[in-house]
Amino acid sequence: MRTAILSDIHANRHALEAVLADVEASGAQRIWCLGDVVGYGADPGDCIDLVRANVDLCLAGNHDLAVTGALAIDDFALGAAIAAEWTREVLSAERIAWLGSLDPSADLDDVALYHASPRDPVWEYVLGVLLAELCMDAMSARIGLIGHSHVALSFRRPEGEAATGTARRADEIAQLGDDRWLLNPGSVGQPRDGDPRAAWLLLDDAEGTAQWRRTRYDVDAAAAAIRTARLPDSLAERLQYGQ
Repeated sequence: MRTAILSDIHANRHALEAVLADVEASGAQRIWCLGDVVGYGADPGDCIDLVRANVDLCLAGNHDLAVTGALAIDDFALGAAIAAEWTREVLSAERIAWLGSLDPSADLDDVALYHASPRDPVWEYVLGVLLAELCMDAMSARIGLIGHSHVALSFRRPEGEAATGTARRADEIAQLGDDRWLLNPGSVGQPRDGDPRAAWLLLDDAEGTAQWRRTRYDVDAAAAAIRTARLPDSLAERLQYGQ
């Protein structure tokens, strides 16, 4: 079965719509989201509705939890805190309740899903090999799917060997084999790896592969929506640089 893995949508409707069209063209039979449906962008309601209509399994990210009140907004940087407060104001109670029904992790036997990491599903950024080793030790599943860092990457550990890691670019394919893996699809709504295109991952069980995908979307329209909402201009500006 082909599964599309999305993460860190951050209320960017333009990016999400483009990715969903690309996912449909890819032949994926199901979609999983690793959290942060809402966050820095200006279309939280539309993104929640699109996820509910199209995604088979969705986790809670730290920005989602801030909007529900499960996390203190004071724990966030200023721009993120302003966006979370604004998102609370514009979302309906029913949509906030849906966000509150989500968990930051899920275990599906051979595949485990975490917004952030196996050790801390909400906050931990897995960007280095040493931390990836500790995370692999902490999970029972052979393959872990992680988001939160907004960077497309992978960590691999063959049996009896040390882990290695690499950033992943568009169309790169990993042969998963029998090794242990941590796979990060990157961010749909706010990539931070220097590529402004929306990022996602295509996992193919039958072929035993993971392919990193990038999708072009209307960055200017997403930035304009942020400015129209009077959110911090830095949240709009960074979209064009993939930072």
